[in-house]
Amino acid sequence: MAAFSFGAYLFTLVIHNSLSAGKLQSFLQLFVMLLMAYVGLIVGAAKGDLLNLSALGGIFGGEKQSKKQYKILDTSVIIDGRIADIAETGFLDGILVIPSFVLRELQLVADSADSLKRNRGRRGLDILQRVQKITTLAVQIVEDDFPSVREVDMKLIELGKLYEGKIVTNDFNLNKVAQLHGVEVLNINELANSLKPIVLPGEAMKVFILKDGKEYNQGVAYLDDGTMVVVDNARKMIGKTVDISVTSVLQTTAGKMIFGKFDERGQTGMAKPELRPPDLRKSNPQPASPEQQSTQQTAITTQEEEPR
Repeated sequence: MAAFSFGAYLFTLVIHNSLSAGKLQSFLQLFVMLLMAYVGLIVGAAKGDLLNLSALGGIFGGEKQSKKQYKILDTSVIIDGRIADIAETGFLDGILVIPSFVLRELQLVADSADSLKRNRGRRGLDILQRVQKITTLAVQIVEDDFPSVREVDMKLIELGKLYEGKIVTNDFNLNKVAQLHGVEVLNINELANSLKPIVLPGEAMKVFILKDGKEYNQGVAYLDDGTMVVVDNARKMIGKTVDISVTSVLQTTAGKMIFGKFDERGQTGMAKPELRPPDLRKSNPQPASPEQQSTQQTAITTQEEEPR
């Protein structure tokens, strides 16, 4: 801006020395000043983000405030409940937006005649109360609605466009549709999958075989985080804890699957030897015959008669 002002001064100086005093000289000087001021405003507006006004000691105000980041919660992620745990850890910043139509949907689920749905709806309302009590997090309930849109998922997408925010969900279909509409999505399931421990082929694991698999002689186990483990040659080990060797890991959008192999020979090689009951025939021998008693008595007499 200062450069344009200095340029305008030079132009007016040239006009003053080139033309004689009169109305034309005054008009040209005023026109040049206004033109350079307009150009300076346009350039300043385009490049204003690059200016650090706080470096001038606060003469022109502080730095430009950062844009607010809105994160819009959908019904599924509220009922899921993990959003409260994530918020308490401090990994969520910005403003959590709870749409009014989501609250209405939660209330309808909580008032449902089905006991399962009723419990899910009440759980969602409890999670919202828990989130509102987090002092380090800003929660905002908005009344924006879109009467022309009937589906809740499409209303969330329209709200994301309006606030230029991100939708927080664990709904796979909503994730894909929102991305097609250019709205960013934070998927809780993708976050959970990225935090699961990495398992490499060849590693040994100890798992509990819970049920049989779809293929022949397969067993199925689950880790503590819910990851499915498919084990070959483990169908007859259902209800037991075994050591397996990981053969491969399959990562999908729905989660992670681990494939392993149970080696029965390795299990039996480590087994302890079986303890057998003692042989009673050896501990209680049969009485000797008369010939054996005579021979034993002769040997004892001969041993006593030998000189010492």
